[in-house]
Amino acid sequence: MVSPTARCSSERTHYPVRLTCAVLGVSAAGYYAWRERPVSARATSNSALLAAVRQVHQDSGGRYGSPRVHAALRVQGRGASRGGSVRSFV
Repeated sequence: MVSPTARCSSERTHYPVRLTCAVLGVSAAGYYAWRERPVSARATSNSALLAAVRQVHQDSGGRYGSPRVHAALRVQGRGASRGGSVRSFV
């Protein structure tokens, strides 16, 4: 799911930012504040986890589901919850 602020950013080459923000119900000031904000630690962690999940899934030939991906990540020493994070990425 793409956040409204990210959608404003992706549409700004086609439409004015103020118009896109108004349609999506986001203030223009909120959009500009979001754009200047650094990437959060959680987003960085999720990106790294997603890359690891994709690698394990690819290495298995696409056969591993979330239980096996979770087990493989634990063997690698990566802490991740199977019910939340790993399942949402597989």
